[in-house]
Amino acid sequence: MNLKQRFALLFTFFVSVILLISCASIYLLYNDYRKSEFYNRIAIEGNEVYKIFTKIKNTDTKATAALIREVYEKPLFQEKLLIVDKYKRIIFKMPDSNNVVIPLIDKYKLKIKEYYEFTDENKLQHVVIYKPETELYVYVSGFNNAGYRKLENLQLILTFVFFGSLLLTAIMSFLFVNEAIKPIVSLSIQIQNTNIHNLTERVKINHSNDEIGTIASNFNAMLERLNNAFESQKSFVNHASHELRTPLAIMLSQTEVALRRDQSIDEYKKTLFSLKEDQHHLINLTNSLLMISQNDHLIFLTDKSLFRVDELLHDSILIAKKIYSDMVIDFSFESIPENQDDLIINGNDALLKSAFFNLIKNAYQYSSNKKLQIKLSVIENSIFIKFFNVGPQLSESEAQKMFIPFFRGGNAGNKKGFGLGLSIIQRILELHYGKLTYLASANDMNEFKVQLPVA
Repeated sequence: MNLKQRFALLFTFFVSVILLISCASIYLLYNDYRKSEFYNRIAIEGNEVYKIFTKIKNTDTKATAALIREVYEKPLFQEKLLIVDKYKRIIFKMPDSNNVVIPLIDKYKLKIKEYYEFTDENKLQHVVIYKPETELYVYVSGFNNAGYRKLENLQLILTFVFFGSLLLTAIMSFLFVNEAIKPIVSLSIQIQNTNIHNLTERVKINHSNDEIGTIASNFNAMLERLNNAFESQKSFVNHASHELRTPLAIMLSQTEVALRRDQSIDEYKKTLFSLKEDQHHLINLTNSLLMISQNDHLIFLTDKSLFRVDELLHDSILIAKKIYSDMVIDFSFESIPENQDDLIINGNDALLKSAFFNLIKNAYQYSSNKKLQIKLSVIENSIFIKFFNVGPQLSESEAQKMFIPFFRGGNAGNKKGFGLGLSIIQRILELHYGKLTYLASANDMNEFKVQLPVA
């Protein structure tokens, strides 16, 4: 059963319940009204007969004949009427009230209300009235033949109305659901036709304020994210292929030249040394690509611990100085925190050490004087680490692209590199809920600022 049929049947079911309750309520209410109205009618007739009876008690028989004519102008169906004294002796009865069994009189009910009513198993309605001034009981009964015929007609009408309305509701609900679900069907077809080759196409949004419009907007936003991810992956693969192809082609050409002609030992050594440099270049590139690939899957990083960020910076500085002996680093606190716990962060020390080392290396390689400054400060619940160097600056457009893999700014010049360092640093910081920003200030000063949360 599809969604359309389910909605239509559910709607029809709810309407049928409402119709059934309405029809049953009308039937029961009318039946109560019919019963009450007939009780009132026979009670009025009993009271009228009693009044006339008391008037003609000591008169002639002409009055009795007048009484019978008056009462029988509109007689009740199967009417029985008796007047009984307190000893249950019949002192008056209508001519056709023969073979009537005097009911057991409930004197307790008569004390409360002076009359009571009941219906027997044959649907005959009975009223017993007590007259305290004469201590007489008026007993009247009859069958509401006209009322039952009206009740049967009402039952027939309600049955016809119920099933007719139910059929009409079923038809209308299927038409309504079919019209209401059209946008979902259209959206489903568009989603089904979406694939990797048409991620730039967007689902049409006809009514942006309803739930369908919200789903379509969310789906378009998801397509935008997927398209950006595929474009980024495609760009990454293209750049990686190009960067890998270049050193491999150089190594192949050098090897072919060495094999094609005889060379001296020094020339062979020179060729091998060149191949070694290309191999180191290739290894560094491969390691960078592997690190980016691994960082993509480190979003659920669990290998975290608590450590002081200043100690981690000292370790990164020592490693950098061992590699670059002419490096000059000035490390200082912009503001010393009152509580040493403000310097503690929660994360992976190996990854953060790699990020700090790459920032130090970049500041050194792109500086004009081989000098850099590192300043550490704690503001509220964030740790700020600033890396300063003097050298060529990135333009505003280049600064916006600096985290794109394989992108290299105009300040790179002839320096070796792959354009992956800042991309790797950014991903490591994102894993630690941090961020990296760049600022170019006066006097060719470059500033890279790292922000990390305090543990």
